[in-house]
Amino acid sequence: MANILICDDDRDIVAALKIYLSSEGYTIFEAYNGKQALEAVRQHDIQLILMDVMMPELDGIAATAALRQESNVPIILLTAKSEGSDKVLGLNMGADDYITKPFDPMEVIARVKSQLRRYTTLGGQARENDLLTVGGISMDDAAKQVTVDGEPVSLTPIEYNILKLLLSRPGQVFSSAQIYELVWNDPSLGSENTVAVHIRHLREKIEIDPSNPRYLKVVWGLGYKMEKMG
Repeated sequence: MANILICDDDRDIVAALKIYLSSEGYTIFEAYNGKQALEAVRQHDIQLILMDVMMPELDGIAATAALRQESNVPIILLTAKSEGSDKVLGLNMGADDYITKPFDPMEVIARVKSQLRRYTTLGGQARENDLLTVGGISMDDAAKQVTVDGEPVSLTPIEYNILKLLLSRPGQVFSSAQIYELVWNDPSLGSENTVAVHIRHLREKIEIDPSNPRYLKVVWGLGYKMEKMG
């Protein structure tokens, strides 16, 4: 089973999450601020992080940004209802999902399993003849590698799966709800903002000029598409 890092300055929350996730067979590591989280990821083979936003020394947003400099491990933020702007900022920094406190243990487990499935798939069994190419973007799904104009690009699991979806059907428009349901494998339920943040982050990695994208286009009022080339 996977190694999961729980990072929250509230030790009762860490203890509760540890009980829920240990019962599912996961190995749990604990941290109580962002600095400890960074140390834990460097010292252990962590496959997923549950990260509180408001913490002393180094908060969850800053820790997420730092982690994204060295790891694509899935990060699920733990936020209070009053921290709506922090959710968007966290997604911008590279977080994959968020859970609002107080949380339902079953929701936590479901979201953890969903993120781990995607992360495992990225490192999963290779398949032959799985090359997707549009213009200068090339995705080797067997090797789980993406290049833009020959240069490798590091993507989070969510970014990778959004790109894979759009590359597989160039020219087809997908609504935010469709993207969310196909990539997150959850009902959309007001997911437009979450999808928009990940699309923006993806553009920053694959477009020369993200504000004037060549590949990943918005179709106003409808959704997003990968522009056909040639």
